Amino acid sequence: MHILVSNDDGILAPGIVLLADACRAVGHVTVVAPDREQSGTSHSLTLHRPLRAALRPDGAYQVDGTPTDCVLLAVNALLPTRPSFVFSGVNHGPNMGEDVLYSGTVAVAMEAVTLGIPGIAVSFAGQDPEVLATYGPMLGRLVRQIVEVPEFPADTILNINLPAVPASEVKGTMVTRLGSRYFSESLTRMKDPWGREMFWVGGGTITWTGGEDSDHRAVAEGFVSLTPLHMDLTHYPLLETVRAWQLEL
Repeated sequence: MHILVSNDDGILAPGIVLLADACRAVGHVTVVAPDREQSGTSHSLTLHRPLRAALRPDGAYQVDGTPTDCVLLAVNALLPTRPSFVFSGVNHGPNMGEDVLYSGTVAVAMEAVTLGIPGIAVSFAGQDPEVLATYGPMLGRLVRQIVEVPEFPADTILNINLPAVPASEVKGTMVTRLGSRYFSESLTRMKDPWGREMFWVGGGTITWTGGEDSDHRAVAEGFVSLTPLHMDLTHYPLLETVRAWQLEL
């Protein structure tokens, strides 16, 4: 089995090393990742300049582009064979609720599914690299169970979030739906050294909402959250409603 591993934190992030090692227990692994931090780039492509992929001494490739670029280059140019699975992460920070719309980590899995390859995104809800490192054996078991699924559903991403506790304290796994989060005061207005106005996006206070089976609730309670995501964003119950509007040209 051939597995492609990528991320959006960059080729030097500790999380990608952890995930690649977990995947090596079940097959041959090739790492193709951005050469720098690409968080928040979502499913963007680099269209206005050429891309370069550099082969590193450890056999991994670093690409001067987005996470989506990495998957495109890997599947269509860099890998000798088409991968059976694409794993993304482990992201340093959670990807829950609306995060999946912005996340480069989830975008890796999305691009894999677009190319007809099962995509799995893995994120860690904490920031302590020593706590993240405790998840090695658990990730190995989880990867093995995923690749042994008889028929991985088409057009489906599996979005996994690990709680911010040591692996020994995890209470189990929980299949969840996306919750919802609201950022307040996440835009900071400031001035540069020349007195020109500028804005910094990020930070602020996060308010989470969602039922007992939501991803953020599961992670907060110490469970590993497993959320299946579908590429089809159509709101099917509203099709007839919109047709009744009779919006004609």
